[in-house]
Amino acid sequence: MPATKTNVACRALSSVKEDKTEKRRGGRTGTIVDDIKQKRRECEEKEEQPSAEIDIWFDDVDPDDIEAAIGPEAAKIAREKLGIAEGTAQDTVEKALVKDKAFSGLTRAVAMDCEMVGVGPDGEESIVARVSIVNQFGKCIYDKYVKPSERVTDYRTMVSGIRPKDIRNGEQFKIVQKDVTEILKGRILVGHAVHNDLKILFLDHPKKKIRDTQKYKPFKRIVKSGRPSLKLLCERILNVKVQTSEHSSVQDAQAAMRLYTLEKKHWEAEIQARQKLPGEHKLNHLSK
Repeated sequence: MPATKTNVACRALSSVKEDKTEKRRGGRTGTIVDDIKQKRRECEEKEEQPSAEIDIWFDDVDPDDIEAAIGPEAAKIAREKLGIAEGTAQDTVEKALVKDKAFSGLTRAVAMDCEMVGVGPDGEESIVARVSIVNQFGKCIYDKYVKPSERVTDYRTMVSGIRPKDIRNGEQFKIVQKDVTEILKGRILVGHAVHNDLKILFLDHPKKKIRDTQKYKPFKRIVKSGRPSLKLLCERILNVKVQTSEHSSVQDAQAAMRLYTLEKKHWEAEIQARQKLPGEHKLNHLSK
């Protein structure tokens, strides 16, 4: 039987592992899994009649949920069924994170994010594979793949988005490290758990010039989490979805910067007030 969208979707549905779906979808899992099981049975029945053109998609399920439960191929078909143009979701996120027609050069504050790959016997050790920096308006000012200094044993593509061809001809680590050092010098550095990005680049940055969205207390209170993920902050505070599949260090840097600019006035005022406190009061303030 020739491969059709329906057949591809049926195969995708039949390969679903409910235990993984349960873990990923939280409260909505039961409904989605039940729908998948039902649609799978319908697919199996209809595939016995190849001439029948069938509609298997859910009118009331977000394609992003389908992608998380089944995969990108199924989600693509779902979007087509719903009349959602390819790339629309991505365009929407970019509009929320990047200021259109804004200055595209260096600004007083920049945001950085790195993607990493695994090295060593089990791929558990990390080395940097991509470094992205955006300015205060979300405009990308630096984006480099890094040539690995040792053999990569786990590309972590599902998370990192890195493939062998990306870093095979990447820039030398020392050059990237020097470039980043020059860009960050004297500037406010924004990021999410940005200490990890500095560590992987073997760099330091003055603590008073770091704005970490994972550590910002007002954000923690809003989402009720001691170590909120960037994805959670974006969903709850910016009302946008990031990291829905493979990560992008450019988009993650843009997301961190947008969170910072949203709170910039209050964030910077708090820091200035803290710096004016006498030593003993400053310690008390920091411990709160």
